[in-house]
Amino acid sequence: MKAVILARVSSHEQEQGHSIKAQVDRLQEYCKRKGLEVIKAFQIVESSTRGNRVEFNQMIEFIQSQGETVALVADAVDRVQRGFKESILLEELRRAEVVELHFLRESMVLNKDASSSSLMMWDFSVMGARSYVLQLSENVRRSINFKIKNKQWIAKAPLGYLNQTDPITGKKTLIIDKERAFIIRKLFEDYATGTYSLTELTRRAKILGFTNKSQSEKPVSKSQIHHILRNPFYYGVMRIKDELHEHHYETIIDKALFKKCQEVMESWHKKPFKYASKPFLFRGLLHCGYCGCAVSSDMKKGKYIYLRCTKSKGPCKAVMVREEVIIEQVGEVFKQIHIPENLLSAIEGHLKNSAQAKADYHREAIQKIQHDYNNTKERQNRLLDLFLDKSITKDEYDKKALELGQRIQELEDQLTLHNNADEAFNNTVITLLNLASRAYELFESSKVDQKRQLMNFVLSNLNLKGKNLEFSIRKPFDVFTKGLTRREMLGD
Repeated sequence: MKAVILARVSSHEQEQGHSIKAQVDRLQEYCKRKGLEVIKAFQIVESSTRGNRVEFNQMIEFIQSQGETVALVADAVDRVQRGFKESILLEELRRAEVVELHFLRESMVLNKDASSSSLMMWDFSVMGARSYVLQLSENVRRSINFKIKNKQWIAKAPLGYLNQTDPITGKKTLIIDKERAFIIRKLFEDYATGTYSLTELTRRAKILGFTNKSQSEKPVSKSQIHHILRNPFYYGVMRIKDELHEHHYETIIDKALFKKCQEVMESWHKKPFKYASKPFLFRGLLHCGYCGCAVSSDMKKGKYIYLRCTKSKGPCKAVMVREEVIIEQVGEVFKQIHIPENLLSAIEGHLKNSAQAKADYHREAIQKIQHDYNNTKERQNRLLDLFLDKSITKDEYDKKALELGQRIQELEDQLTLHNNADEAFNNTVITLLNLASRAYELFESSKVDQKRQLMNFVLSNLNLKGKNLEFSIRKPFDVFTKGLTRREMLGD
């Protein structure tokens, strides 16, 4: 049988780290053992979760053009996909005998005769991979929240400031942009007098030489001036998602001057949005089935929780519903999740194998990052020696030290993300096993946060229409709730 090899990494940094070459070597050796004729190796550098996946689609088109069944050989399920959006396409091609899927790490081969249990294993592997990616994203959000809590800015420096990385420690910070800071202060002072319109202020800024930080150095526009005058960052407070947080960087103006400008600016009465902190079960998960608006949770008399449409788009047919009515409907879904004992044993074995494979991959990834980290630190030390020996100039040292410091920071972030994501994968495996064996019991005994997690595992597209909950069931749990017979589930 002809075979196509797929080796994929998510970034050019991974490509430069020879991750693709290692994958290709393993896959070619596998094909040799299995007697598969490799006709093409696709080495793809793209995310499996973002964009249109152009190179992936080109590979599928190549396979379809062969006019016979082709084995698609990949290191693991998560090298091919990290979500269910490709499953529909690959499943159609498998059934049509266009493709046969080989996943090395999971020891899985899916051809036209694959049983329902094997396909279910595939779904579980995709769910584990998807959870891994989601956890990486969650870790990025946690890292951002940690920086905010420690009064650190998390984005490109606003006009009047410059991003800077300490060449020794690699720590990122903001410093005053001396070329623009005095102009910004002058703009605030002029506007606070109430004698200048935004148009006049923009004209004055242009005369003062106020430009953007881009290479073109275009003059700052009127809308940018308006944004600057509304930005509290300049007096010591950063606005992130409509919430205000103090920062520890040097300020350009004081709060009194900023407040005076806000008083001058007409119609400026918007208050920062406060995110809800109450542990409501459905907070942020439900939308109105009539108008699509968000559904909020309100507590009455300190103990009764009601769900109601916010009606932000105007009146609709929605009614107020007690939360327990909808919880009961969710519970009924979990009651329907049932897996035969023999199939449950097979799933347990597969998840254990997947967990071991993921642990092996995780260990290899950590070892490589640690190796790169040690090498970069060594280069940093050698660079300092060269400077002390006067073999390089101060400018040469600063430029190279900045590059190395940034690389060290990136590697430290990667180590943290991989460690947290690996722990999340283990938690996912445990959750999947628990859901497969005792879904309703687990849901009933869980706290609010755990219930929310379980609902996210099983349900999607939650809408409240009248007093009824509308939803979709995620793969592979949709199979478990269809009341299939043992013969149908096992493909006997």
